[in-house]
Amino acid sequence: MRAAVLVTGIMASGKSTVAQALAERLPRSAHVRGDTFRRMVVNGAVPMEPGVPEGVAQLHLRYRIAASAADLYFEAGFTPIIQDVVLGPDLDLFVRLVRSRPLLVVVLAPDAATVEQRERQRPKSGYGDWTVAQLDEVLRRDTPRIGLWLDTSGQTPEETVDEILSRAAEAEYLAAQEAHISQNKSR
Repeated sequence: MRAAVLVTGIMASGKSTVAQALAERLPRSAHVRGDTFRRMVVNGAVPMEPGVPEGVAQLHLRYRIAASAADLYFEAGFTPIIQDVVLGPDLDLFVRLVRSRPLLVVVLAPDAATVEQRERQRPKSGYGDWTVAQLDEVLRRDTPRIGLWLDTSGQTPEETVDEILSRAAEAEYLAAQEAHISQNKSR
């Protein structure tokens, strides 16, 4: 697979596990964890919360850094697997930030009940002011239908990676179609 890959979805949808498993299956790959860039801020970090402009600004900074890192890995011959929460109109933004092509977008969209169960089983808590239901609604209502949307509710991470790899050509086609549509919108 010679591409950049974005794995997104709401918190506890399986992004980190699937992105890591996908990276491990490819011969030259890098796992670009968007959250790593958030944690690099020592002082002045503002969490992404509803209605907090500085939180949105820092989120977009994180996206720019992750996209740049992915492009550098791609230029060096690696397949970057970018993993972050990229929802709503930010998905269009993120697709434009990554210069490497093809860019395969994979949206993990297990049902809300599955996400709630996974969240309870995790050692960390990703939800602060948000609820699973709120983010799930943003995902399903406001996020553009770019790339592969996978309902992973009944899948293991390995099964999800198998599906991504088997449908990579479809994801590339969908990404190309969306890029064409986005270019026409901006004219």
